[in-house]
Amino acid sequence: MDTTTKRGLFQLLGITFLVQAITPLIGGLLFKNLESSSGIAATMNNITQNIFTVQASVFLQFIAAIVVIMLGVAIYQTSGHINKTMSAIAALLYTFEAILLAVGQVFIVGLMKVSEVYSAGGDAGLLSLGNVLLSCRHFAGEIAMLPFGIGAIIFYYQLGKANVIPKWLMVWGLVTAPCILMYFTLGFFGIVLPFALCLPYVPFEFFTGIYIIIKYRKKMV
Repeated sequence: MDTTTKRGLFQLLGITFLVQAITPLIGGLLFKNLESSSGIAATMNNITQNIFTVQASVFLQFIAAIVVIMLGVAIYQTSGHINKTMSAIAALLYTFEAILLAVGQVFIVGLMKVSEVYSAGGDAGLLSLGNVLLSCRHFAGEIAMLPFGIGAIIFYYQLGKANVIPKWLMVWGLVTAPCILMYFTLGFFGIVLPFALCLPYVPFEFFTGIYIIIKYRKKMV
């Protein structure tokens, strides 16, 4: 692989890290603001009144799902030589995560259509359907964190061992990614942990993406 191709690959790695951090955050916040503590009826009315916001959220989340797969491929290409078998497993886990994220958005599209029908006719029976669709969306998003957590642990270790990122950055990922895994795994079984457990991970992908973009803009390992 020539220098130009390698530089492009590392730049792709940095960009996908950064985009994968930004798009689900913005997309998630856009939809989160429409969810009402007053109940599913209020949420469905908010959705009907903010269709463009919902569409923008879904679009960003679908972009995020695509970028997750691209990120897995980029990490595999840059550090997969450390352990090809484990890298392949991690890439498959990232793909599974992306599929779950995309499925979650399909439920949102369904909820948007149901909300429009409910707002037009006021059929109370649609509230139960809307609640199921919203619950399925949350379930898909939460369960997607399980393959992500396992795949991330593998990939962050290999990025550090391949000297793509410094050891301290690798340790940051290896310490905080399991917190995400633990939070959502235990939450699935009804054990609620404070969300603060996940906060140390939040800046990691932003910082890693920016670090890689800057480091490999000119210098190659």
